[in-house]
Amino acid sequence: MTTTPEATIVRERAGRTAARWFDICPYTALIPERGACAMVDGTQVAIFRVFDGTLYALSNLDPFSGAYVLSRGILGTRDGTPTVASPMYKQVFDLRTGACLDDPRVALPAFPVRRAAGRVEVALTDEHRQ
Repeated sequence: MTTTPEATIVRERAGRTAARWFDICPYTALIPERGACAMVDGTQVAIFRVFDGTLYALSNLDPFSGAYVLSRGILGTRDGTPTVASPMYKQVFDLRTGACLDDPRVALPAFPVRRAAGRVEVALTDEHRQ
């Protein structure tokens, strides 16, 4: 994690097309260990704030059920990895990468997310848009 006085950038991916940042909500509106869903430029994004304050953003679409429910998933850890379990069939996903820890063939899109001036922002590239 990179920390600057004005913003905490939790995760950004290199080698992507230019990302556009979208303002989501006040940081304090996110309850620790709970998810929230935001419609970001036509894409449903599940945003999570964990107890230590770290933010994560994944697609809200559960690839196993086809339902947009991941923001209602159960947060936890597996071998020190922050995770979310789908509320439908309980597959577990790495909050940092979107990789399914129960089926290595499956992964969710993970989005850059940051805290800037007390606000939560999520970035999308053209390839992220649904």
